Amino acid sequence: MSQARIIDGKAFAERLRARLKGQVEDLARRHGPVPGLAVVLVGEDPASQVYVRSKGRATVEAGMRSFEHRLPESTDQATLLAVIDRLNRDPEVHGILVQLPLPRGIDAGAVIEAIDPAKDVDGFHPYNAGRLALGLPGLVPCTPLGCLMLLRDVLGDLSGRRALVLGRSTIVGRPMAQLLLGADCTVTIAHSRTRDLVEECRRAEILVAAVGRPGMVRGDWIRPGATVIDVGINRVAAKEPGDEPGKTRLVGDVDFAEAVEVAGAITPVPGGVGPMTIACLLHNTLHAACAIHGVPVPEAA
Repeated sequence: MSQARIIDGKAFAERLRARLKGQVEDLARRHGPVPGLAVVLVGEDPASQVYVRSKGRATVEAGMRSFEHRLPESTDQATLLAVIDRLNRDPEVHGILVQLPLPRGIDAGAVIEAIDPAKDVDGFHPYNAGRLALGLPGLVPCTPLGCLMLLRDVLGDLSGRRALVLGRSTIVGRPMAQLLLGADCTVTIAHSRTRDLVEECRRAEILVAAVGRPGMVRGDWIRPGATVIDVGINRVAAKEPGDEPGKTRLVGDVDFAEAVEVAGAITPVPGGVGPMTIACLLHNTLHAACAIHGVPVPEAA
């Protein structure tokens, strides 16, 4: 059996971002508004700072307005909610993203619910989660949306395919299952208490792994020819010969070396799902701006 096709999420994301840039230019030319994305960062978490810089840079490159609000670690919940309230009322802001995790003492759920659902480009607000569950249009969490785009690019019509989502988080697992259900897949959600987990995985034509456990899914868990989407991003100690002590590397939730010998197509880590998340954030910001102004989303340039 030949090795699996490697799904190049980085290349797909670059094409999507180029298309979005053309749509943003067309929106501004025809209707006037320039989509604006506000990112709020509380505290000094190093990983969060990297993510915020990346999002800001990508926003500007897409021709959108970027608004960054950096608040100290000592910020209390009332102050953060006041910032969100101002952004909700700011006509130049069409998307609001509060970078998670938040410092102790701040209720992330209350913060997410404070965001105007029309500007909830993360897709985490209960209003948008409810619309997704009901099969209604709305803003969808970026990572699952990116996964769906990759699956459709590889497989085309997903109707009738047997899909398994490994993980039930509200950020990835549950919305991913809802999106696959909306694409007419037969969907199973598996988790830590699933009986016969390996057999459940082996039945799936589409396997989405989102559990946060490095290398959990082994090659013999995978149905031959299945499409595997690895959402996991785990930093582990490097063990290759010649690696420096203390060096780390990124791996997914799937044992890639084993899986690539069995699957029909698979996303690598890094370079698979990760780049799609920011691209889909820009996608959501454009769609939010169009909805807020009551104009159609422009055709791709």
